[in-house]
Amino acid sequence: GEPGCRIASDGPVRAVLVPHIDYHRGGVTYGWGFKELFERTEAGLFVVIGTSHYSLERFTLTRKNFVTPTGRVPTDQDFIDRLQRDYGDGLFNDPIAHLPEHSIELEVLLLQHLYRERPFRIVPLVVGSFGDCVEDGSPPERKPDVARMIAALKTVEREIAEPVCYIISGDLAHIGPKFRDRDPVSAEAVAASQRQDRALLAAAERVDLPAYFGVIAAENDRRRICGLPPTITTIAAAAPARGRVLHYGCYVHPEGYESVSF
Repeated sequence: GEPGCRIASDGPVRAVLVPHIDYHRGGVTYGWGFKELFERTEAGLFVVIGTSHYSLERFTLTRKNFVTPTGRVPTDQDFIDRLQRDYGDGLFNDPIAHLPEHSIELEVLLLQHLYRERPFRIVPLVVGSFGDCVEDGSPPERKPDVARMIAALKTVEREIAEPVCYIISGDLAHIGPKFRDRDPVSAEAVAASQRQDRALLAAAERVDLPAYFGVIAAENDRRRICGLPPTITTIAAAAPARGRVLHYGCYVHPEGYESVSF
Protein backbone atom coordinates (compact mmCIF):
# COMPACT_ATOMS: atom_id res chain seq x y z
CA GLY A 1 0.00 0.00 0.00
CA GLU A 2 0.95 3.64 -0.42
CA PRO A 3 0.49 6.45 2.12
CA GLY A 4 -2.64 8.49 1.57
CA CYS A 5 -2.78 12.22 0.96
CA ARG A 6 -2.35 14.53 3.93
CA ILE A 7 -5.03 17.10 4.67
CA ALA A 8 -5.05 20.02 7.07
CA SER A 9 -5.58 19.03 10.69
CA ASP A 10 -8.89 20.06 12.20
CA GLY A 11 -8.12 19.23 15.82
CA PRO A 12 -6.87 16.33 17.91
CA VAL A 13 -7.15 12.84 16.50
CA ARG A 14 -10.15 11.05 18.02
CA ALA A 15 -9.20 7.50 17.10
CA VAL A 16 -6.79 5.43 15.05
CA LEU A 17 -7.51 2.11 13.35
CA VAL A 18 -4.37 -0.02 13.50
CA PRO A 19 -3.71 -3.71 12.85
CA HIS A 20 -3.19 -6.49 15.32
CA ILE A 21 -1.33 -8.65 12.85
CA ASP A 22 2.28 -9.72 13.44
CA TYR A 23 4.62 -6.74 13.61
CA HIS A 24 6.82 -8.03 10.79
CA ARG A 25 3.82 -8.14 8.44
CA GLY A 26 1.99 -5.01 9.50
CA GLY A 27 4.82 -2.87 10.85
CA VAL A 28 4.59 -0.09 8.28
CA THR A 29 0.83 0.22 8.74
CA TYR A 30 1.21 0.27 12.52
CA GLY A 31 3.79 2.99 12.09
CA TRP A 32 1.51 5.30 10.14
CA GLY A 33 -1.30 4.93 12.67
CA PHE A 34 0.81 5.41 15.77
CA LYS A 35 2.68 8.33 14.22
CA GLU A 36 -0.68 10.07 13.75
CA LEU A 37 -1.65 9.28 17.34
CA PHE A 38 1.65 10.50 18.78
CA GLU A 39 1.64 13.75 16.83
CA ARG A 40 -2.04 14.65 17.10
CA THR A 41 -3.26 13.94 20.62
CA GLU A 42 -2.26 15.13 24.07
CA ALA A 43 -4.25 12.33 25.66
CA GLY A 44 -2.76 10.27 28.44
CA LEU A 45 -5.77 7.95 28.51
CA PHE A 46 -6.26 5.47 25.68
CA VAL A 47 -9.42 3.42 25.29
CA VAL A 48 -8.14 0.37 23.40
CA ILE A 49 -11.02 -1.46 21.73
CA GLY A 50 -9.95 -4.69 20.09
CA THR A 51 -11.31 -7.81 18.48
CA SER A 52 -12.13 -10.58 20.94
CA HIS A 53 -10.83 -13.71 19.25
CA TYR A 54 -11.67 -16.26 21.94
CA SER A 55 -14.58 -15.18 24.13
CA LEU A 56 -18.27 -15.71 23.37
CA GLU A 57 -19.19 -12.54 25.29
CA ARG A 58 -20.03 -9.39 23.33
CA PHE A 59 -18.01 -6.99 25.51
CA THR A 60 -15.33 -7.87 28.03
CA LEU A 61 -13.31 -5.54 30.24
CA THR A 62 -10.47 -6.34 32.60
CA ARG A 63 -9.25 -4.46 35.65
CA LYS A 64 -5.85 -6.11 35.44
CA ASN A 65 -2.83 -4.02 34.55
CA PHE A 66 -0.75 -5.01 31.55
CA VAL A 67 2.89 -6.05 31.88
CA THR A 68 5.13 -6.41 28.83
CA PRO A 69 8.90 -6.83 28.50
CA THR A 70 9.19 -3.03 28.61
CA GLY A 71 7.21 -2.42 31.78
CA ARG A 72 3.80 -2.10 33.41
CA VAL A 73 0.81 -0.15 32.08
CA PRO A 74 -2.02 0.65 34.51
CA THR A 75 -5.66 0.36 33.59
CA ASP A 76 -7.85 3.34 34.48
CA GLN A 77 -10.02 2.03 37.31
CA ASP A 78 -12.21 5.14 37.49
CA PHE A 79 -13.12 4.97 33.80
CA ILE A 80 -13.88 1.26 34.15
CA ASP A 81 -16.06 1.89 37.23
CA ARG A 82 -18.06 4.50 35.36
CA LEU A 83 -18.35 2.34 32.25
CA GLN A 84 -19.67 -0.58 34.29
CA ARG A 85 -22.12 1.75 36.04
CA ASP A 86 -23.59 2.98 32.76
CA TYR A 87 -23.43 -0.23 30.75
CA GLY A 88 -24.64 -2.57 33.47
CA ASP A 89 -23.83 -6.18 34.22
CA GLY A 90 -21.90 -8.54 31.98
CA LEU A 91 -18.61 -6.80 31.34
CA PHE A 92 -16.66 -9.24 33.53
CA ASN A 93 -18.53 -12.45 32.70
CA ASP A 94 -15.48 -14.02 31.09
CA PRO A 95 -12.59 -13.57 33.54
CA ILE A 96 -10.00 -15.14 31.22
CA ALA A 97 -11.04 -13.50 27.93
CA HIS A 98 -7.96 -11.27 28.04
CA LEU A 99 -5.54 -14.04 29.04
CA PRO A 100 -4.82 -15.46 25.54
CA GLU A 101 -5.86 -12.30 23.69
CA HIS A 102 -3.31 -10.41 21.58
CA SER A 103 -5.42 -7.57 20.19
CA ILE A 104 -4.84 -5.29 23.19
CA GLU A 105 -1.27 -6.32 24.00
CA LEU A 106 0.13 -5.53 20.55
CA GLU A 107 -1.08 -1.93 20.85
CA VAL A 108 0.08 -1.53 24.46
CA LEU A 109 3.65 -2.45 23.57
CA LEU A 110 3.75 0.23 20.87
CA LEU A 111 2.28 2.83 23.24
CA GLN A 112 5.07 1.98 25.67
CA HIS A 113 7.65 2.49 22.94
CA LEU A 114 6.23 5.92 22.09
CA TYR A 115 5.59 7.13 25.64
CA ARG A 116 8.74 5.99 27.37
CA GLU A 117 8.99 9.24 29.32
CA ARG A 118 5.29 10.01 29.67
CA PRO A 119 2.82 8.17 31.92
CA PHE A 120 -0.38 6.90 30.36
CA ARG A 121 -3.30 4.62 31.23
CA ILE A 122 -5.49 2.33 29.21
CA VAL A 123 -9.04 1.01 29.20
CA PRO A 124 -8.80 -2.47 27.62
CA LEU A 125 -12.09 -3.54 26.01
CA VAL A 126 -12.47 -6.50 23.68
CA VAL A 127 -15.52 -6.93 21.47
CA GLY A 128 -16.90 -10.30 20.38
CA SER A 129 -18.59 -11.32 17.17
CA PHE A 130 -21.26 -9.27 15.39
CA GLY A 131 -22.26 -12.39 13.47
CA ASP A 132 -25.85 -12.07 14.63
CA CYS A 133 -26.00 -8.60 13.06
CA VAL A 134 -24.64 -9.88 9.76
CA GLU A 135 -27.05 -12.81 9.79
CA ASP A 136 -30.19 -10.74 10.30
CA GLY A 137 -28.97 -7.62 8.49
CA SER A 138 -29.44 -5.47 11.58
CA PRO A 139 -27.06 -2.51 12.01
CA PRO A 140 -24.91 -3.35 15.05
CA GLU A 141 -25.36 0.06 16.66
CA ARG A 142 -29.10 -0.69 16.94
CA LYS A 143 -28.59 -3.87 18.95
CA PRO A 144 -29.49 -3.08 22.58
CA ASP A 145 -26.18 -4.17 24.08
CA VAL A 146 -24.08 -2.41 21.44
CA ALA A 147 -26.16 0.77 21.72
CA ARG A 148 -25.75 0.64 25.49
CA MET A 149 -21.96 0.37 25.20
CA ILE A 150 -21.78 3.25 22.73
CA ALA A 151 -23.90 5.44 25.01
CA ALA A 152 -21.84 4.46 28.06
CA LEU A 153 -18.54 5.34 26.38
CA LYS A 154 -19.91 8.73 25.36
CA THR A 155 -21.22 9.45 28.85
CA VAL A 156 -18.01 8.52 30.62
CA GLU A 157 -15.90 10.60 28.26
CA ARG A 158 -18.12 13.62 28.90
CA GLU A 159 -17.74 13.16 32.65
CA ILE A 160 -13.98 12.88 32.96
CA ALA A 161 -11.83 15.98 32.93
CA GLU A 162 -9.17 14.95 30.42
CA PRO A 163 -8.80 14.14 26.72
CA VAL A 164 -9.35 10.58 25.54
CA CYS A 165 -8.00 8.91 22.42
CA TYR A 166 -9.41 5.65 21.08
CA ILE A 167 -7.33 2.89 19.52
CA ILE A 168 -9.19 0.42 17.31
CA SER A 169 -7.26 -2.83 17.15
CA GLY A 170 -8.64 -4.60 14.09
CA ASP A 171 -7.60 -6.19 10.84
CA LEU A 172 -9.61 -6.42 7.62
CA ALA A 173 -10.01 -9.50 5.40
CA HIS A 174 -8.92 -13.05 6.18
CA ILE A 175 -9.12 -15.35 3.16
CA GLY A 176 -7.61 -18.67 2.08
CA PRO A 177 -7.42 -22.29 3.29
CA LYS A 178 -6.03 -21.21 6.67
CA PHE A 179 -9.45 -19.66 7.29
CA ARG A 180 -11.42 -22.62 5.89
CA ASP A 181 -11.75 -21.39 2.30
CA ARG A 182 -11.58 -24.24 -0.20
CA ASP A 183 -9.22 -22.76 -2.77
CA PRO A 184 -5.73 -21.26 -2.46
CA VAL A 185 -5.59 -17.48 -2.64
CA SER A 186 -5.19 -16.31 -6.23
CA ALA A 187 -4.14 -12.93 -7.58
CA GLU A 188 -7.73 -12.42 -8.74
CA ALA A 189 -9.09 -13.20 -5.26
CA VAL A 190 -6.67 -10.74 -3.65
CA ALA A 191 -7.61 -8.01 -6.13
CA ALA A 192 -11.33 -8.57 -5.53
CA SER A 193 -10.83 -8.54 -1.76
CA GLN A 194 -8.83 -5.33 -1.95
CA ARG A 195 -11.62 -3.64 -3.91
CA GLN A 196 -14.02 -4.54 -1.11
CA ASP A 197 -11.52 -3.29 1.48
CA ARG A 198 -11.33 0.04 -0.32
CA ALA A 199 -15.10 0.33 -0.20
CA LEU A 200 -15.00 -0.37 3.54
CA LEU A 201 -12.29 2.21 4.15
CA ALA A 202 -14.02 4.83 2.02
CA ALA A 203 -17.14 4.39 4.15
CA ALA A 204 -15.06 4.74 7.32
CA GLU A 205 -13.46 7.91 5.96
CA ARG A 206 -16.95 9.35 5.49
CA VAL A 207 -17.97 8.12 8.96
CA ASP A 208 -20.81 6.30 7.20
CA LEU A 209 -21.54 3.34 9.45
CA PRO A 210 -24.52 2.02 7.41
CA ALA A 211 -22.32 1.90 4.29
CA TYR A 212 -19.44 0.29 6.22
CA PHE A 213 -21.67 -2.42 7.65
CA GLY A 214 -23.48 -2.77 4.32
CA VAL A 215 -20.31 -3.85 2.51
CA ILE A 216 -19.77 -6.63 5.03
CA ALA A 217 -23.40 -7.70 5.30
CA ALA A 218 -23.84 -7.85 1.51
CA GLU A 219 -21.10 -10.47 1.27
CA ASN A 220 -22.26 -12.25 4.46
CA ASP A 221 -18.85 -11.48 5.98
CA ARG A 222 -17.33 -14.23 3.86
CA ARG A 223 -13.95 -12.43 4.07
CA ARG A 224 -14.07 -12.47 7.87
CA ILE A 225 -13.54 -8.78 8.68
CA CYS A 226 -12.37 -9.20 12.27
CA GLY A 227 -12.18 -5.43 12.75
CA LEU A 228 -15.94 -5.04 12.29
CA PRO A 229 -16.93 -5.11 16.01
CA PRO A 230 -14.28 -2.72 17.40
CA THR A 231 -14.51 -0.38 14.42
CA ILE A 232 -18.29 0.06 14.53
CA THR A 233 -18.23 0.46 18.32
CA THR A 234 -15.43 3.02 18.31
CA ILE A 235 -16.58 5.16 15.41
CA ALA A 236 -20.07 5.36 16.89
CA ALA A 237 -18.71 6.29 20.33
CA ALA A 238 -15.96 8.70 19.26
CA ALA A 239 -18.11 10.34 16.56
CA PRO A 240 -15.23 11.81 14.52
CA ALA A 241 -15.97 14.43 11.88
CA ARG A 242 -14.18 12.42 9.21
CA GLY A 243 -11.37 9.98 8.72
CA ARG A 244 -8.59 9.33 6.25
CA VAL A 245 -6.59 6.31 5.16
CA LEU A 246 -2.91 6.78 5.89
CA HIS A 247 -1.69 3.35 4.84
CA TYR A 248 -3.13 0.06 3.63
CA GLY A 249 -1.32 -3.27 3.68
CA CYS A 250 -2.03 -6.83 2.59
CA TYR A 251 -0.08 -9.97 3.38
CA VAL A 252 -0.31 -12.79 0.83
CA HIS A 253 1.25 -16.18 1.57
CA PRO A 254 3.56 -17.17 -1.31
CA GLU A 255 1.71 -20.47 -1.80
CA GLY A 256 -1.76 -19.03 -1.35
CA TYR A 257 -2.39 -20.48 2.09
CA GLU A 258 -3.71 -17.19 3.46
CA SER A 259 -4.10 -13.49 2.89
CA VAL A 260 -4.76 -10.90 5.57
CA SER A 261 -5.30 -7.18 4.94
CA PHE A 262 -5.09 -4.27 7.34
